[in-house]
Amino acid sequence: MADYDLAIRGGQVATGFGTTRCDIGVRDGRIVALADSITNAAQVIAADGLLVLPGGVDSHCHIEEVSRGGYASTGDAEPPVTVSEESFATASASAFAGGTTSVVCFVPQWKGFGVWDRYVDARARAAKGMLDHSFHQIIADPTDEVMDIEVPRIVAEGVRSLKVFLTYEPLHLSDGQFLRVLTKARELGCLVTVHCENYDAINWRTHELLKHGMTAPKYHAWSRPPVVEREATHRAIALAELVDQPIQVFHVSCAEAAEEIARAQYRGVKVWGETCPQYVALTAADMDRPGFEGAKFMCSPSPRTTEEQARIWEMIRRGTLDVVSSDHCAFSYEGDKGKRQNGSDAVFRDIPNGIPGFATRLPIMFSEGVSKGRISLDEFVRLTSTNPARLMGLAPRKGMIAIGADADLALWDPAKKVTITNALMQHAIDYTPYEGLEVTGWPVATIRRGEVVMRDGKVQAEPGTGRFLPRGSYDFIRPRGVTPNGFDPAPPLNPG
Repeated sequence: MADYDLAIRGGQVATGFGTTRCDIGVRDGRIVALADSITNAAQVIAADGLLVLPGGVDSHCHIEEVSRGGYASTGDAEPPVTVSEESFATASASAFAGGTTSVVCFVPQWKGFGVWDRYVDARARAAKGMLDHSFHQIIADPTDEVMDIEVPRIVAEGVRSLKVFLTYEPLHLSDGQFLRVLTKARELGCLVTVHCENYDAINWRTHELLKHGMTAPKYHAWSRPPVVEREATHRAIALAELVDQPIQVFHVSCAEAAEEIARAQYRGVKVWGETCPQYVALTAADMDRPGFEGAKFMCSPSPRTTEEQARIWEMIRRGTLDVVSSDHCAFSYEGDKGKRQNGSDAVFRDIPNGIPGFATRLPIMFSEGVSKGRISLDEFVRLTSTNPARLMGLAPRKGMIAIGADADLALWDPAKKVTITNALMQHAIDYTPYEGLEVTGWPVATIRRGEVVMRDGKVQAEPGTGRFLPRGSYDFIRPRGVTPNGFDPAPPLNPG
């Protein structure tokens, strides 16, 4: 009888804290041995000439979300919904194709409605996919019923993070509502993740642009310049510091916002910053393409300039931005759910903004980062796997190559040159904003819990094999115990 179910032999194993040539032994879906030589295995994968990386952990992505037009309450017991194009099945295929094995995605909430039914629905949808998964709970309407009854119930189920928006109609929260979420999260031992852009400033700027006839996709970037992101980031951190609640600032696009995070970190505040490949690979100029083409590159915050890209890399190297997610929020170019849903002459305000990015997250960051010498291999592993797993309470099970961890691995050819095309993405979307970009470094196999789920671009996993990842309390996001004047009106009942 074999000692191991699987052995990966001959690869350079990158742990995020050093690289060594060793074999990996897997049993019952877990890593059980790291050794010079492992021989007695039922299955052997030769990894000579390849890097062996932890499977990617994408802690910010939108999959098969249901939405309600207008979000306003009508009193219906079951409101009408539409479903985003990306299903858990197609998202799984695209993630595996790009070397990602675990995700944290979102449970929506609508104004006037609760969250429990949406959570149950999201669990059922995700169970049909192939990715291991957990959830952030979006809070768009923090009523007493939601915050005091339903959210504690969802946290008990293993959802350990709450997402809030400081912009977007109808998702944005007022400062008072945001404080309500922060205090409840602290009580329950949750992380709060924040989309930081100033709602009123964007609305004012948008109105003025449209009044002056500036309607094309490129003006999306003009409607939300860095100052509105910087202001909201400062405000979110200040309110979190007031309450002593740890937060993560999502999709930081500019150094101005990152500097607010760095200043808070210097003060000892528990705040973390995340960025995305679009902020090092795309620019606002991409939205200034002929006709309607610029809509393909619209996301929020907006891509900035080549100079801002360099500043983002610097903030990554400093560790101020220590997680890279995809923020996969995908709309096709064509179709009634796509970018053109309001017509090819729609003003920028009425064009869905969000781009696909599952399969390209790791290759772009490896190529632009490691291959071009901007970051080390260890930094890449930490940014895309170890740090998000740790921050989300998924470590040490996910995001690392260590004894006892799940055998989630990406076998990586660091010299392979690939020109990105939509055909390689395996998502449900009809385009990729990175079409034609050549990258150096590409995954040739992806392993999830000891099972090869992708080899040479062909996905081999079966639907329904993904697992829910419940998250209990964990010390990494424990409040500091520091409040202004020492006044703490609501101490944690279940600190993380």
